[in-house]
Amino acid sequence: MLEHAYAVILAGGYGERFWPASTMARPKQLLSLLGDRTMLEMAVDRLEGLIPAERVLVLTSADLVDATVACSPDLLAGNVIGEPVRRDTAAAVALAGAVVKARDPEGVFCIVTADHVMGDLDLYRQTLREGLELAATSDVLVTIGITPTAPSTAFGYVEATEPVETSGDIAFRRVTRFVEKPNLETAQAYVDSGDFSWNSGMFAWSVRSLQTAFRAHTPPLADLIDALAPSVDTPAFASELARLFEPLEKISIDYALMEKADNIVMAEGRFKWDDVGSWPEVADHLPTDDVGNSVSGSVEVIDAANNIVVSADGHLTALIGVDDLIVVHTEGATLVCPKDKAQDVKRMVTLLRESGNWDSVL
Repeated sequence: MLEHAYAVILAGGYGERFWPASTMARPKQLLSLLGDRTMLEMAVDRLEGLIPAERVLVLTSADLVDATVACSPDLLAGNVIGEPVRRDTAAAVALAGAVVKARDPEGVFCIVTADHVMGDLDLYRQTLREGLELAATSDVLVTIGITPTAPSTAFGYVEATEPVETSGDIAFRRVTRFVEKPNLETAQAYVDSGDFSWNSGMFAWSVRSLQTAFRAHTPPLADLIDALAPSVDTPAFASELARLFEPLEKISIDYALMEKADNIVMAEGRFKWDDVGSWPEVADHLPTDDVGNSVSGSVEVIDAANNIVVSADGHLTALIGVDDLIVVHTEGATLVCPKDKAQDVKRMVTLLRESGNWDSVL
């Protein structure tokens, strides 16, 4: 049943919260933050045995296409597609829909991302497989909701109650609504109810169902699929993509479609999942000593505890008598900040751009 199935990996972000390791030229998804493989390579590896390489697409920024191809030799160069301008995830999904439609009008595809970390990979692949099978046989939009392990305020939530009968082992439920990131009290109530899951940003749908939904709720994106598909895999594709993409609204797939459609089904994602959105989340995947220092690279500490230290390019980073810091050293820059200020790293990137210092740390 998966002979018409494709996978689309979204890899267009710049990972600004991971500066200075992540830069415009080599963003988060092209870094080996958690081992020897880059985040993108890990995303491709997870699809092995489910989707053949010729049907794995990667959407990234046009200026990152060459680096993306070089980063993952398992990818087919013609399947790495560069967006000429950034228009958020709704436009990216429509672009993917156009490519899949051109190559297989009966196609179904899943949307996954290049910057998440998964565990229980057999269960992850089974969830994707059954989601794709349901999307291929029913007029539904499938989203994957992650079973919460805590009342997180960092994620949006999906409310889903009514069970959907399928022939597989993965539980599916009809979605009642998507909700934005809540405060802690609300998040606790969501978790206690048992009806809410974290919004993972992973989806599955047929081209036909996706385009029908876009036609009903965001017509310009349905038009994009129709207009762009004829030029896919032709010399005219790049120019047509640039012409058609630039006027599109910058909007997420949640706002453009998922919060409006009434035929959404959620697959219960019971595999391990981590959004890895900032340095403290990376620390959960790094070796940690007996006083809580999570380190990568050449690092020495004396009377220092609960720090996150990333030292690149063979450089030695030494800490003495400090606690609860993030210290990241790269060839071009060094970051030092308290762990509870991790979200302000993105503000520093903005300041660097405004001050003119950004080019010096690429």
